[in-house]
Amino acid sequence: MENCAVILAGGQGKRMKSNKPKALCEVLFKPMVDWTIDAARDAGIKDICVVTGHLHEMLEAHLDGETETAFQSERLGTGHAVMQAAPFIEKFKGGNVLILNGDCPLMDGDTIERALAYHTKSDNALTVISAKVENPFGYGRIVRDDGGFLKEIVEEKDASDEQKAISEVNSGAYWFKVDVLLDALSKITNDNNQNEYYLTDCIEIAISENLKASAYTAKNSDVVLGANDRIQLLDLNDKLRIKYLQFQMLQGVDIPCSEGVIIGPDVEIGTDTRILPGTVLLGDTVIGSNCVIGPNSYITDTEVGNNVILDNVVADKSSVGDECDLGPFVHLRPNSFIKSDVHIGNFVEIKNSTIDDGTKVSHLTYVGDSDLGKNINMGCGCVTVNFDGQQKHRTTIGDGSFIGCNTNLISPVHLGKFCYTAAGSTIDKDVPDYSLAIARNHQTNKEGWVKDNDKIRNMD
Repeated sequence: MENCAVILAGGQGKRMKSNKPKALCEVLFKPMVDWTIDAARDAGIKDICVVTGHLHEMLEAHLDGETETAFQSERLGTGHAVMQAAPFIEKFKGGNVLILNGDCPLMDGDTIERALAYHTKSDNALTVISAKVENPFGYGRIVRDDGGFLKEIVEEKDASDEQKAISEVNSGAYWFKVDVLLDALSKITNDNNQNEYYLTDCIEIAISENLKASAYTAKNSDVVLGANDRIQLLDLNDKLRIKYLQFQMLQGVDIPCSEGVIIGPDVEIGTDTRILPGTVLLGDTVIGSNCVIGPNSYITDTEVGNNVILDNVVADKSSVGDECDLGPFVHLRPNSFIKSDVHIGNFVEIKNSTIDDGTKVSHLTYVGDSDLGKNINMGCGCVTVNFDGQQKHRTTIGDGSFIGCNTNLISPVHLGKFCYTAAGSTIDKDVPDYSLAIARNHQTNKEGWVKDNDKIRNMD
């Protein structure tokens, strides 16, 4: 029988002071619930149900059908939250169900998988994922019997001095046999000061019925960490940031100074690429070998070739070929495709355009909705005027063309191969191959005009 997972993500997180559900607060620019979902997926669990609550519409829109959802209309405890997913869990009778918290992004697939192997090999009714920490204050303590099996979980407020000295704590993640969990859920009550249903009561019920219960101690003690406020969120960011920087360095990436460097978990970087301070690499970004990225570059969902320099570059959903040199201060907006051996100079913006091999786009230039051929030179201050106030239009420029400084190309317009435009021209008609286009008035000097019109400036 297939196993399944239930992720509890209905909390408000008042101390976050956020206008979104707690589970959507981000670590390394990725919502905490997504980290948890990915951990379950990495452990081979395909069927997942997320229990929503506070601002559930926002969380459901974010999930967008990626998982099943169950709505907890009232927050009446963790046991009550799992009850809302009971119809989902029932489909997996005979199997096992994983319970995770949606605000624990450091839980990882390897820990989940190892805990399941221990759970099934031991034929446990339930297995708590635990960790040994230096400072257990605030966590539920794992109390074992003489045989090493789980005796109880004691919360901080209820623990004796001897129990408070226990360093093994509850992560809040559990493997249950589905049938055991469903039976226990039918028996728990809210007979307590908070009038809530606690998932840990299911553990007490199972132990009282002499069902086999144990705890799997995770190798990584950080799996217990969650975030209840922005300070704790910062701590999670720091831990995961260092984790992925170290991972990249072990793969041969050079990070001489990690100040301000953030690399997302899905980013791939080739050997001997150097990442300079202030650089942020996110999403499905892939960077080749022997590149220099940064300083102060922000790259998202972009593919970069080998031997590329990106100096103060912002790039989103674009690609850059081999041997390119961009920056400083270049912006690649979505669907910009920069081929090989391209130079893009200072303060250039590229949008929804293709720039072919060997082309040079000089400083202070805008290229939007355009197709540039090979070995073109675009001078300083050129603009493809792609918007007529109602629609966007494309500009095409053939191989080997030379676009003079401060040329405006009024789209839609096509320039053939090996065309020239005179500096300062406004081109609104197609230009044939091998032609020079001049579109500017002849200069006229009106002598004495300044004096005659009293335009002499006060130089004091």
